[in-house]
Amino acid sequence: MTSLLTVDEAVHWLGEAIAVAAQAAEAGHHPFGALLLGPDRRTVLLRQGNVDQVNHAESLIAREAAQRFSAGVRAQCILVSTVEPCAMCAGTQYWAGIGGLVYGLSERRLLELTGDHPDNPTLDLPCRTVFAAGQRAITVMGPVAALEAQIAAQHRAFWHRTPAR
Repeated sequence: MTSLLTVDEAVHWLGEAIAVAAQAAEAGHHPFGALLLGPDRRTVLLRQGNVDQVNHAESLIAREAAQRFSAGVRAQCILVSTVEPCAMCAGTQYWAGIGGLVYGLSERRLLELTGDHPDNPTLDLPCRTVFAAGQRAITVMGPVAALEAQIAAQHRAFWHRTPAR
């Protein structure tokens, strides 16, 4: 992985992921959205919103990518996520061999927004810490300041109106 995206490109693709998160929320799921950019940085190979507490957008994309694309292709792809991947999703990205990550809002900031909501028992473990424990390099860009407020508003609206299931 040589480079990720420019800030303008990151804002564009995060905007697409925010739309996926909005669709997930409209369907009654948690408002997380992700997409997988191909090696050309212009082609969206996969889009996914959250399904439930264990089927997160990022981990579902990583698993599908591992099934559909070669290791060489995955190493050149970028996972774009509205929120920093949790430890489970970071680990799944690592094992899938997806070479880059761009995220909008940090996991720590998400914890501030969701508090002790039982549907989102956030792990305070940065993805960079998970990746650093591995043997393959994953290049990370995030949080992206230009969209943090928009993503935070999306989560604030969802978590403060949604009762625990």
